[in-house]
Amino acid sequence: MSVTVPVKDGEIVNGYDPNAKETEEKRDSNSSLDKEAFLQLLVAQMKYQDPLEPTSNTEYISQLATFSSLEEMQNMRASMETAQATSLVGKTVIMAITNNGETNYVSGRVDQVRKEGSKTYLSIDDAWYNLDDLDTVVDDEYLDATLIAEDFKEAVGEMPDPDKLTLSDKTKLNAIAAAYDSLTSYQKAHIARYCKDELDKFKQLIAKMNELLGDDSDNVGGSDDKEDSTEGTEGTDNKDDSTSQDGKK
Repeated sequence: MSVTVPVKDGEIVNGYDPNAKETEEKRDSNSSLDKEAFLQLLVAQMKYQDPLEPTSNTEYISQLATFSSLEEMQNMRASMETAQATSLVGKTVIMAITNNGETNYVSGRVDQVRKEGSKTYLSIDDAWYNLDDLDTVVDDEYLDATLIAEDFKEAVGEMPDPDKLTLSDKTKLNAIAAAYDSLTSYQKAHIARYCKDELDKFKQLIAKMNELLGDDSDNVGGSDDKEDSTEGTEGTDNKDDSTSQDGKK
């Protein structure tokens, strides 16, 4: 096995260690120092200290106290990560995976959690992802509202401009209006917040179509109109009842 060493002015550079690269790679692969590594460093410090100026016991105690505090913080962090990962089971998340400077986003529902050493992994669609790559946790209701808003935006975008609307567009506009009327108040608020332009166009289309129809009974998006007509009918029934009662009197 040949070894290439740095040479300057015909001499090997002092302090060169041919195994330094391998040692550095091992150090990088396990950059976090555990309790055993700290004790080894402490023993080495005691072994190679200056006998004329030995390290005082107070310094050793201080180092031990500092390490104990650090170890406690690491244990607490690990416990918090485990609790966080466990709470994500069943929720929809977005993972940001970075490779070679390029970031790709993966979304899905967390099926299970696995812990390997100091690392915690999330299972999404039978693939495992490091918890450190977690980008966003999405509420299911928010996700549904977002998908609905995207569908609404696309559907309204396929409709012609209000000034080019014709009666042949009535069926499609009716379908959009019926779908919109069936949404919850939260979903409608989501559309109003993120699809304001499309919502304004939708209202203009409704007004234009009703203008073309010229008949209130055939109004598009008239769920409120139906309720109004129902209320009017109920009022008529009450009047009829009062009339009949007056007649009987």
